Amino acid sequence: MHTCAMTSAPPLLVAGLCAQWCGTCREYLPMFERQGVAFDGKTRFEWVDIEDHDEVLGALDVENFPTLLIARGDEVLFYGVVTPHEQTLARLVQTALDGDLKPVNDPQLAGLPQRVRQAM
Repeated sequence: MHTCAMTSAPPLLVAGLCAQWCGTCREYLPMFERQGVAFDGKTRFEWVDIEDHDEVLGALDVENFPTLLIARGDEVLFYGVVTPHEQTLARLVQTALDGDLKPVNDPQLAGLPQRVRQAM
């Protein structure tokens, strides 16, 4: 008899790396929060003001806003600038939930998901 153990995957971390002074970020925040509610239970949405929580980035630079981090556990699935549109965010998160994003292999991102979780 073949048995398959069902394990639940950790919630997807979706972190918006932004700054309070950035007008685009302020406009993006309500959309980000709505998607956090829409994907509740499957994700953990965190808004990270990189000026208030500069320890999260370590040596990383955020060059444009909004910058998004999507990770499952410590595995980074996406890190980069996104267009500030709600549909773009929803599609990207759903793609990650569907398992259709390949892990990002960038040593500079090592530990970033953990630092976000610790700071928030």
